[in-house]
Amino acid sequence: MATAWPTFKTINLKIMKILVATEKPFAAAAVTGIREVVEQGGHELVLVEKGTKQDMINAVKDCAGLIVRSDKVDKEVFDAAPQLKVVVRAGAGYDNIDLDEATKHGVCVMNTPGQNANAVAELVFGMLISLIRNRYNGTSGTELKGKTLGIHAYGAVGRNVARIAKGFDMKVSALDPFVKDEVMEADGIIPVHSVEDLYKNNQYVSLHIPANDQTRKSVNRTLLELMPKGGTLINAARKEVINEEDLAAVLEARTDLHYIADVKPENAAELEEKFADRVFFTPKKMGAQTAEANINAGLAAANQVVAHLKDGFNRFQVNK
Repeated sequence: MATAWPTFKTINLKIMKILVATEKPFAAAAVTGIREVVEQGGHELVLVEKGTKQDMINAVKDCAGLIVRSDKVDKEVFDAAPQLKVVVRAGAGYDNIDLDEATKHGVCVMNTPGQNANAVAELVFGMLISLIRNRYNGTSGTELKGKTLGIHAYGAVGRNVARIAKGFDMKVSALDPFVKDEVMEADGIIPVHSVEDLYKNNQYVSLHIPANDQTRKSVNRTLLELMPKGGTLINAARKEVINEEDLAAVLEARTDLHYIADVKPENAAELEEKFADRVFFTPKKMGAQTAEANINAGLAAANQVVAHLKDGFNRFQVNK
């Protein structure tokens, strides 16, 4: 049965402008595909690449659709866009979009879940293998086979992490109150029902929770101190879910713990100075930075915008 959503701005079939505004551009192949989708839908594509927020504001004034990546879409943007009907974040996370303001302005916001999932999952293991092989410095490292991996949130990315981990012959468990035990068990994954048990019983924990009011700073000293000797926390989610002060304190107290992340913390310089051999951060968020993920997310976003303008498609709507 279709989900009931609030009433949004009237949809019509006239030619409308769809803006792609990205500080980090889509791959050229993705832009070509997005243009084809938009124009085949009978609309006009407006492209602002490597642009500032002001560039977005200037361009969005007469647009009905907006596609962004990690670019901030807030009240200032919505106020400047009286014709805007739909915003799609090309990716899973959408904390860069002010959902309350979108709803106040009658704008539907969607994400593109799953399109970047494999790319993020592969990066998890790229970072992890580099760590356990001592960044290939010529010294003896360790293997993943037979090791325990806990997955904190079993969504699209978490499932891909589990799939790859099983290929390494790891023992995999996962915590997700929104996923039934039988779903995990069918994937060969051990369900966990307590966040404390997840951190206590796994040498590696891969973090995939969203950043929201319930999760911000939720990965704290209490959880980190539960990790077994030689434990490693891998964060391919959002930096806001980590209590960074607690992280620094636990790394100071526990010289056996490691932290690697696809999201540089605010205290990165301090952590890298003190714990250089036990921490690693990508220079910018790299999880979705593959040609395949870039194209998948861009095309999904374009199709969702066009479908929404045509008939109100809102399957992946994230504001209410």
